[in-house]
Amino acid sequence: MDVSSSATPQNLGDPSSGPARALFANAFRFWEMRRLFYNLALLAVVGTWVVATWPHFRPAMTWNSLLIMSVLGLFANVLYCAAYLVDVPLQSSSFGAGWRRRRWMLWALGTILAIVLANYWIGDEIYPFVQ
Repeated sequence: MDVSSSATPQNLGDPSSGPARALFANAFRFWEMRRLFYNLALLAVVGTWVVATWPHFRPAMTWNSLLIMSVLGLFANVLYCAAYLVDVPLQSSSFGAGWRRRRWMLWALGTILAIVLANYWIGDEIYPFVQ
């Protein structure tokens, strides 16, 4: 009699198996396909500010400011990942089917919020201090 197979834990909390994996895969497919458009929208905001006020921003175009802008871009993408904290639990709730049809609204609102924050940050925190 082999008791080792019946005593093996079933990995109930393992996200790599079962319904949890399907929820994360579904969330990943939805959000990561839209991350490119999110980043392009933020790049358009920055590009518009720089082009529209070029003589003002010209002295700020240094390697140091490129590093700072890269860190801010990384921070924007970390904040983008917050959508997973909302999406995965709502997919597994009783609102799951309706949520999957309407979660594009969360993406649109989050992208608009990021655009507003980027404009505020550039207009109020960066623009006045560029010499």
